[in-house]
Amino acid sequence: MTTLLLATCNQGKKREIENYLQQGLADIRLLSLADVNVNADVSETGATFAENARLKADYYSLRTGLDTLGDDSGLEVMALGGRPGVLSARYAGEGANDDARIQKLLAEMQGIIERRARFVSAVCISRNGSALATFSGQVEGEILFAKRGEGGFGYDPLFFYQPLGKTFAELTLEEKNRVSHRARALEQFKIFFLHGGLAL
Repeated sequence: MTTLLLATCNQGKKREIENYLQQGLADIRLLSLADVNVNADVSETGATFAENARLKADYYSLRTGLDTLGDDSGLEVMALGGRPGVLSARYAGEGANDDARIQKLLAEMQGIIERRARFVSAVCISRNGSALATFSGQVEGEILFAKRGEGGFGYDPLFFYQPLGKTFAELTLEEKNRVSHRARALEQFKIFFLHGGLAL
């Protein structure tokens, strides 16, 4: 049995990662930061999602001695020059909730017809403060003019995914985990794990 720490306090993100990894990886035990009584935050000072994922994975793996999976993800809107990007979680200021971030995005996009956007995710696995591998995934969509759906978290109610004709907030967890940016990054981690990547 392999024990893996998930370096996130975001419960929606934790739920998605657990749901995805526990399909097909029966010999893996997943712990959260709460499970190991760690509540220290990592400053996400990286310029890219991959850098921030590594910062988290390196820090918590060194602090706990556990192989740690760090994730950083966010929304890039083409008409806004890629914003909010790596600042997605802090887009409306520190401590702002999902609704505040959504309202800020809608205000910035008022009158903009070009609505193309993408979700991007980077996942890093680290051991004893050093990264073993980093994986990334993205999914294309568009930003709606108003929220739709009650599920998901973050910008999901605004992110319309054309192939399914729904926002990410209207998808079931299983549907989202078949198409999302995070699922695409995690699928690469699964392959790495199944091919003995953690047996180094």
